[in-house]
Amino acid sequence: MTSDEMPDWDGNLMAGPLSELFALDVTAAVVRCRGCGASAEVATLRVYGPDPGLVGRCPGCDDVLLRVVRTPDAVWLDLGGVTSLRVPAALG
Repeated sequence: MTSDEMPDWDGNLMAGPLSELFALDVTAAVVRCRGCGASAEVATLRVYGPDPGLVGRCPGCDDVLLRVVRTPDAVWLDLGGVTSLRVPAALG
């Protein structure tokens, strides 16, 4: 199945798997694309999957920004397409 034939979701689909790695809601974090330099909230990424894992693509240029794969004994996170990850600071 090609990426044109596969259904895509938004980055909110990654909230569950990423919650195993981070103690905060990563879907509100902003990533910068290594390919085009655009910044976007993780929630706005175009997500493909779920098997064998989730792939988050840049909403601007469609480059792969991150991958999350859950195995029986680990969670794998690849941020190879991201130049930065900005997490909103808690106020108060």
